[in-house]
Amino acid sequence: MRQYEASNIRNVAVIGHGSSGKTSLVEALLYRTGATDRLGKVADGTTVSDFDPEEIKRKASLNLSIVPIEYNNVKINLLDAPGLFDFALGQAEALRAAGSALIVISGKSGVTVGAKKAYKAAERLGKPRAIFISKMDSDHADFYKVLEQLKTAFGPSICPLVVPFVEDHKVKCYIDLIGMKAYSYESGHRAEVVLPDMGHREEGLINAISEAVAETDEELMEKYFSGEQFTMLELIRGIRSGIKDGSITPVFCGSAANLEGLSLLGGAIVSMFPSAGEEAPEEGELDGEPVEVACSAEDPAVAYVFKTVADPFVGKLSYVKVVAGKLSADTELVNMTTGQPEKLGKLLFIRGKKQEEAKEIAAGDICAISKLTANTGDTLCSPKRKVALNKAEFPAPCYSMAVKPVGKGDESKISQGIARLLEEDPTLSFVLNTETKEQILSGLGEQHLDVTVAKLKNKFGVEVKLEKPTVAYRETIRKKVKVQGKHKKQSGGHGQYGDVWIEFEPCDSEELVFAENVFGGAVPRNFFPAVEKGLQDCVKKGVLAGYPVVGLKATLVDGSYHPVDSSEMAFKTAASLAYKAGLPQASPIILEPIGSLKVQVPDEMTGDMMGELNKRRGRVLGMNSIGEGMTEIEAETPMSEMQDFATLVRQMTQGSGSFTLEFLRYDPLPSNLEAAVIANSKQLADA
Repeated sequence: MRQYEASNIRNVAVIGHGSSGKTSLVEALLYRTGATDRLGKVADGTTVSDFDPEEIKRKASLNLSIVPIEYNNVKINLLDAPGLFDFALGQAEALRAAGSALIVISGKSGVTVGAKKAYKAAERLGKPRAIFISKMDSDHADFYKVLEQLKTAFGPSICPLVVPFVEDHKVKCYIDLIGMKAYSYESGHRAEVVLPDMGHREEGLINAISEAVAETDEELMEKYFSGEQFTMLELIRGIRSGIKDGSITPVFCGSAANLEGLSLLGGAIVSMFPSAGEEAPEEGELDGEPVEVACSAEDPAVAYVFKTVADPFVGKLSYVKVVAGKLSADTELVNMTTGQPEKLGKLLFIRGKKQEEAKEIAAGDICAISKLTANTGDTLCSPKRKVALNKAEFPAPCYSMAVKPVGKGDESKISQGIARLLEEDPTLSFVLNTETKEQILSGLGEQHLDVTVAKLKNKFGVEVKLEKPTVAYRETIRKKVKVQGKHKKQSGGHGQYGDVWIEFEPCDSEELVFAENVFGGAVPRNFFPAVEKGLQDCVKKGVLAGYPVVGLKATLVDGSYHPVDSSEMAFKTAASLAYKAGLPQASPIILEPIGSLKVQVPDEMTGDMMGELNKRRGRVLGMNSIGEGMTEIEAETPMSEMQDFATLVRQMTQGSGSFTLEFLRYDPLPSNLEAAVIANSKQLADA
């Protein structure tokens, strides 16, 4: 692939709801521009974008793919992102590297939650937006119905530039409203046809475009009000300006399956979408001060790692956007996260899974670099200009499962394999719960973790199973008791003797509070540490269900000793006997972890969500409107009731809802639930 200057590069994130036709569109553009000699299909697992074994198996995109095409002497880097919510990482990576976003919407399904989320994500990051209505060959596709939905959802910026002409529920031709020409397609080949009569629609569509263009420039506004028609060049100039500043969201349409409308889309990307050189400057920090980094090949090199792939055979592959300067094998770079120099491996142009070695990568282009130590989010820059670019924000993990090895002795392999997967997926987390001794894997949903487990097996040969995590309950007491613990053993020679009286009472401490109030040397001072150590060992397991005991104060008040037979071990044992005798008398109870929940749902679903939280023993604290038709509900909920909450929120809101849940404190478990928790604990202990 030849080198291109920034002015001839377009970086376009292809985003939208799952199954809207993104990968099929990218595949069709590849085929249409001659980059491939056959048209792959998602259903057959033969597309360039979906090459991962799990993607082929599931017939859906799970990872971001980079697919460059060349059209009219312009390089278009298409960043094909997954639309499934469990794999939202891909969309975040795509938008971080792209200069503009093409949101693909099915002509059958219309404006879905995924389309809205994709549009809002691009808007939030200030990325110019365009829309492609796909699947126009489908029986139930309705362009104008979807267009009205777009206007309702995204406002007056929606501006159709290509529309279908439909007769007998079939698209006869596509009309380019800028050139006012009509094209029919046969086996992917375009032919100009006589412009059909669009009736009353034509004037409305042309006026809408003219009005949108007039808004972009004072000179064009004057011309519009004087009643003059815009020339084709003026229309393109105005639309180009409106796309760049976000005031115009152009709408195109076509069929990837039948290769229809692709030339009009490709021509618009080349003539109207901002080039890499025109993209908004990257923001970051230089010597602690805010700085903007423009796309310039003459400036010192700056590059951003936006995606990482961990391959057990090839090693780490870092996908990089070159923001400024040029990269070659001998370019000196510093990793601004670690402060260490980075030695560049091979520079590669990527197209799906195919790699092509390159000698140099210029500003504005996208490539992959092998064997970097850098991670996703790191800035690589010339030592002459040590700038750190702002990092992308990724969705936080919200669904957790415990990881159990299938084979014995695989624990270390699991940690190593998952550590490599964490390098490529910042939306995963993996921690050891020190209380339950479980390895907890967290991600964006059930499917996300299933795919992670499959990758662990396929890439690193480690098989694991996922189970519901054990809830870390605690135990405490509610009343004060005074008990004796006496250990006396005689078996020839030296015996063992330890005798203590201990008061156990509730207190406000996570740790055991030990005190002594012994008079007259009933227990010598040198045995106090042994008594405390005995109790410290005991509080690791409560008397009800074996959970750690908190909120406990133990005061040594009396006892006795033997000048020969007493020892530290004897007093340690005596303390444990006092503990076992005393806690059952002190009204022991189980404490459960309570979480602080903030859940965002559409306004019309607040009642349903509050009902669901009540079912889960939650306590609603308040509600706030957060705009865009969404309400945030704040509540406190038992963590034991929240295992499947991520799945519920997604199902209830069709993916538009989100939540955060953080541990808050421990509260007494309702007495009617204690028996089940105790029985479950015993079952786990016996297993």
